[in-house]
Amino acid sequence: MLSIDFILKNKQRVEESASKKGYKINVSKLIEIDDKRKQLIQKVQRLRAELKKTSQKGIAESLRELAKQKRGKIQQMEASLAEVEAEWKNLLYEIPNLSADDVKPGADASENEILRKYKDPTKFDFKPKDHLELGKELDIIDVERAAKISGTRFGYIKNEAVALEFALVQLAFQTLLKEKFQPVIPPVLIKKDITEGLGYWQAGGNEDYYLVREPGENLEFYLVGTAEHSLVPMHKDETFEKKDLPKRYVGFSTSFRREAGSYGRDTRGIFRVHQFDKVEMVSFTTDENDSKEHDYLLSLEEKLFQALDIPYQVVKMCTGDLGFPIARKYDIEAWIPSQNKYREVTSTSTTTDFQARRLNIKYRDGEQKKYTHILNGTAFAVGRTIIAILENYQQKDGLVKIPKVLQPLTGFSEIRRK
Repeated sequence: MLSIDFILKNKQRVEESASKKGYKINVSKLIEIDDKRKQLIQKVQRLRAELKKTSQKGIAESLRELAKQKRGKIQQMEASLAEVEAEWKNLLYEIPNLSADDVKPGADASENEILRKYKDPTKFDFKPKDHLELGKELDIIDVERAAKISGTRFGYIKNEAVALEFALVQLAFQTLLKEKFQPVIPPVLIKKDITEGLGYWQAGGNEDYYLVREPGENLEFYLVGTAEHSLVPMHKDETFEKKDLPKRYVGFSTSFRREAGSYGRDTRGIFRVHQFDKVEMVSFTTDENDSKEHDYLLSLEEKLFQALDIPYQVVKMCTGDLGFPIARKYDIEAWIPSQNKYREVTSTSTTTDFQARRLNIKYRDGEQKKYTHILNGTAFAVGRTIIAILENYQQKDGLVKIPKVLQPLTGFSEIRRK
């Protein structure tokens, strides 16, 4: 969340930034409730001070009844204050993070910036097959049987594709462990209140995630959409020492998304599915190192895709294509020959101190405590990376070669028809 003091001093800027992101907010209402909240806090504090005086030893009997009345009044005011603070928090949580100053204004994805490209798009002297056709022929992807068991947008990953998945995961971990990232396999269920701290569930975003209720218990959890969702709140209510930052993690998890807003899009194959595996990076750093750290995470994503030697482009999101808690975001889009276009395979974002304020994650800088800046980035979204490999490395005779960097990890150099 944004600081209430910052909002009060920068009302117009906050409103304009939210509008550019496509969110309607009510800062005036928040200011009104904040004033009411402050007045109630002052009244409660004053009554408590008065009660303390009338509750001292040796107080006159005539004042005991007055003290009793004050206690009752304090309880009433505290109840009113709790209601006002709940409304205040809700309004505060409806305000999205500011876009970074270097983010281009734009309405939607059509106005994103292409920063650079790696390699020319793959060309063939034959009509390339898409990943599902290849997957069926090579007996490594089965969505038809998955549909019988789980419904649409699920898939069985089989045979050599399984080895390919684990090779990608191993490559990501080998690369990032050399960079001193700490490896983690995090939980895939998170408490409902934790989702408020992440900020992705605001403005209807919770519709894209699966809610799980524990039978017989009044407990609700969400299934994570990425390892980031359980890695970021790992340090909730904790304080780092500045010398220990940046603190970097690499996590692997199965991820779940309803894809509620994508019906009718990418329904073929495993490009947009409800369950998928990801290797994710998360970094906690200082405010002054935010941009540097963001560039660093992007460079690691590029390093991994260059190791696979897959053509891609780096895209910087405009304001209208940024999520609720995100200040700046880059995507890597890999070339998908069957579609004759680039498609997103990774992203990296900074949420500045937005999530840290909600989750109370700080660092000690001398005598001061400051909120950390939190960044995230995809190492590999495994399913989409497999798609990019299958389509870019397919051969005319139907076999698929394996990128050289993965061959020692898979134990084979190509996948042929059975």
